[in-house]
Amino acid sequence: MKESTLKKKKKRLVFRSVMLAVMVGLIAFALISNNNSDKSVVAKGEEPPDFKLKKFGTEETVSLSDYEGQGVMINFWATYCEPCKDEMPYMEELYDDYKEQGVEILAINLDSTDLVVQRFLDRYGLSFPILHDKDGQVMDEYNVGQLPSTLFINPEGEVEEQVVGPLTLDRLEGYLNEITPES
Repeated sequence: MKESTLKKKKKRLVFRSVMLAVMVGLIAFALISNNNSDKSVVAKGEEPPDFKLKKFGTEETVSLSDYEGQGVMINFWATYCEPCKDEMPYMEELYDDYKEQGVEILAINLDSTDLVVQRFLDRYGLSFPILHDKDGQVMDEYNVGQLPSTLFINPEGEVEEQVVGPLTLDRLEGYLNEITPES
């Protein structure tokens, strides 16, 4: 009986040690992840790096430098991102008016599967350029962590504003006004 009690205590000690190690590992992971998520998207006042991505469903490529002298909104999104789904109708609602004023909206999708993206586009009927960053290269270069993340670039080519998280229609329109070229 004494031997059985010792075995149980030993098993409990091993179990508790393993659980403690797992908890320490999770805490370390959380601290490292939190530290990395503090990296911001390209900072306000900086010139964002140029990129070249294909427009979704075509062979046409688009570069940020194609829009030199214009205001540009870059929105990083994915179909699985609920706040992204909320923002898309706002962007579509404002797109034509701001395009006429010299502002382009570029929505950079981060999904890896074409089919889910196509279904999303069919559902929402989006007319602004959807660029596909399948391998996440541009996302990494811009230090995008949380989705949605949006950059508003003025006609001089500098980041006027960066927003991590969802945008309301009013906020979106305000930021687009800030990057509209002077008439």
